[in-house]
Amino acid sequence: MRLTGSGGKEEVLPAARRWLGQQQRNIHTAFLDSGDAVAMLAAHGQAVDELLEALYDYFSSPVTGNRQPAMNVALVAVGGYGRCELFPYSDIDLLFLYQSPHEAEAARIAESILYILWDIGLKVGQAHRSVDEAIALANSDITIRTNLLDARFLAGDKAAFEAFTRRFEREIVSGTALEFVEAKLAERDARHLHFGDSRYMLEPNVKDGKGALRDLHTLWWLARYVYGARAVKDLVGMKLLTPEEYRSFERAQRFLWGVRIHLHYLAARPEERLTFDHQHALAVAMGFQHPSANRATLRFMRRYFAQVRIVGALTRIVCALLEEDKKRKARQPMAWFKAASWRLGNFRLDGERLSLPGAQAAVRRPVLMIELFRAAQMHRMDIHPRALQWIARHLRRIDDRLRKNPRASALFLDILLDKNDAEPTLRRMSEAGVLGRFIPEFGRVIGQTQFNMYHVFTVDEHTLVAIGILHAIENGRLKNELPLTSDVIHRISMRRTLYLALFCHDIAKGRGGDHSDLGRKIVRKLAIRLGFSTDEIETAAWLVQHHLLFSNTAFKRDLDDPKTVQDFVREVRTPERLRLLLALTAADIRAVGPLVWNAWKGALMRDLYRRAEQAMGAGAITFKTQQAGMLRRELLTLLSDWSEREIDAYLEQGNPGFLASLDLPRHAAVARMLKESARMALPLLLDTQHDYVRTITEIMVVTADRHRLFSRITGAMALAGANITGARIFTLKNGMAVDLFQVQDASSEVFDRPDKLARMSVYIEQALAGELDLAHAFSKHPPAYRDTVALPGQVFINNDASHLCSVIEISGRDRTGFLHDVTRVMADLGLTVATAHISTYGAQVADVFYVKDIFGMKIAHAAKVKQVREALLKEVGG
Repeated sequence: MRLTGSGGKEEVLPAARRWLGQQQRNIHTAFLDSGDAVAMLAAHGQAVDELLEALYDYFSSPVTGNRQPAMNVALVAVGGYGRCELFPYSDIDLLFLYQSPHEAEAARIAESILYILWDIGLKVGQAHRSVDEAIALANSDITIRTNLLDARFLAGDKAAFEAFTRRFEREIVSGTALEFVEAKLAERDARHLHFGDSRYMLEPNVKDGKGALRDLHTLWWLARYVYGARAVKDLVGMKLLTPEEYRSFERAQRFLWGVRIHLHYLAARPEERLTFDHQHALAVAMGFQHPSANRATLRFMRRYFAQVRIVGALTRIVCALLEEDKKRKARQPMAWFKAASWRLGNFRLDGERLSLPGAQAAVRRPVLMIELFRAAQMHRMDIHPRALQWIARHLRRIDDRLRKNPRASALFLDILLDKNDAEPTLRRMSEAGVLGRFIPEFGRVIGQTQFNMYHVFTVDEHTLVAIGILHAIENGRLKNELPLTSDVIHRISMRRTLYLALFCHDIAKGRGGDHSDLGRKIVRKLAIRLGFSTDEIETAAWLVQHHLLFSNTAFKRDLDDPKTVQDFVREVRTPERLRLLLALTAADIRAVGPLVWNAWKGALMRDLYRRAEQAMGAGAITFKTQQAGMLRRELLTLLSDWSEREIDAYLEQGNPGFLASLDLPRHAAVARMLKESARMALPLLLDTQHDYVRTITEIMVVTADRHRLFSRITGAMALAGANITGARIFTLKNGMAVDLFQVQDASSEVFDRPDKLARMSVYIEQALAGELDLAHAFSKHPPAYRDTVALPGQVFINNDASHLCSVIEISGRDRTGFLHDVTRVMADLGLTVATAHISTYGAQVADVFYVKDIFGMKIAHAAKVKQVREALLKEVGG
């Protein structure tokens, strides 16, 4: 590119904008045609290089006008641009470097060039510094030092740039390798923690997530800083990577580059998060075709997770070797270690790391590959990276003979059942490729995406997290959050069975069909292979087949309906199975994601457990006299101005489910509201509590029960901007309704703005008085859908789950006013909602309604069932 003329910035800007715009369009078209990420980055970097060189030449030419020579300033690319990794919408990082006393020249040329770049619409990160300033800042700030490590000369005073690079190597890099390694690894660990600390997030960050591009950058920075490498390929000659590992590095890097480029183009901005919204479009763009959109996305995401796993393995090995080579500060040695010889059982001690006894020994006895992880777990030691490299190259030695080896099976069970926590060891085995080879059934779910909006992890990662949570429950670390489970788990006699069932509970996902039923068959075969007894095998199979029974019953069924608990107990049968299922369910739900578990769910699970336990023991399902007495005493203390007669009158209004479902503060609030409502002609009272830990606002509505009550309240809440994530409704014996709602704002935060709360209160009052036309109000605010993984609406009507009500289960994509819309349809069809169980998981809803017709009966007639189902399906987009 060449810029001519003497008209200044106003003349240069249109020409620069036209030229770069055409270059970017050409680069985009070429990339869409070829999919070549390497060529795209090279072309984009070269285009920006040419533009900057032309701008520098133009503004530094000694011609008439307001331009003066600026040959004492070096224009330098740093950061990602300096590395020649300039993605479509990435920042362009520039350094205007000068030698004293030429600061004015540097400021003038920087201003002139940046004016053009900003007006073109480019995002630029820039600084103008003297060589002395750059060196001083690099010495004091590790981030600036890293940025300057990728410095690349573009134009201007090359002598200034070379003076800087010489001083940088001599004054900054020399003798500080250990400090740099420590700092970058600590920075990496903090970044991983910030972005979820897992490679297997379902919506991963392609740039900064664990196993993503920034980990490859870290590997490069360490090699460049410690060994002076000029390319990653140099690590092969340094014996840090094998030629095969380097080829894996290149493939992973190209793939991740391609993903990030496509993501930028699709979002038309510097998007780094691989959200559900973009995954299918990316899958198609990168050639993962399938008639089913979900299958295409699944294939693409499995490839993504396979690549980040490779990145993780390579960076872990190289970083460990760098630490070792630079004699990184050792951990405080344990007392036993001081006296240890240079062998530990069958293994060598290499520093503080365990290593294989020798290549030939491991080839002859592949069981050592399993035993190595068990020894590391027992002694809480790291495994030497060379041993991991050897294992990665010899995974084929883990074959059917080893899988049937009793010693190998015993070692695996020892790892799974170790009370020191199996999760990190199993994850280490998985990342090394050992776990998926030894348990091929588990290998099939590694990187398996889950097509719902509430799981955070892939199937394999979710399973390992669940096992870690189960250990935490067992060790008392979750006693405050899970008091019942933390107590019950120590009364379980079939501990082996529990851990195996949890390990296999999702092992059949992605195979098509019911994963619970298919999982039952898989765990049965695996349990036989691992040497479990007949009773253990049958119990493990039952747990896997019914691992959703506890949560589905607690969260989707009316526990006040006697048939709910009767059906549950009929399936569970024994107290031991009840304890096993509770522990498995608690670990499973907690491992789904950080926002899925809450105190409400915990209360529902405890309620179901106690009712089932009592039914198994006494055959009666009631709110125990002891519990009722305790609640009465506590209310008398809390409501000190109330008489015993008033407390008793309040307690008599609620059924056992209502009394058991609310905690003491809520009962006190309801009692006061009911007392106040008795003095009102048209009672309507609201109580609001904010939980900033769970980012939930709980709203309690007390009013007289009436037709369309639930629909009108939920419509008013939605109109006020509240997203309802949970709800339970109760009708007391005196005809008053007590409805409890969990809500958030549009950003999934606490709904605590006073103006919005006031608006909600007004809308609810107007809706119940018939003064607010909700349908008309919603027509002016069309619902916003999230374009994500396909979530077709589903409606199931069950007449067997309750003696008195028909149970309607509705699932689909969430939207503004969803609850209002479906309950309005029910009211239009003459149905009354007796109980509702509302659950929202991100963009997905899973709501259950207990309903009766206008005669107070179930929806019994087949034609009516069909009419209700079709009307609701039409509303939810089924």
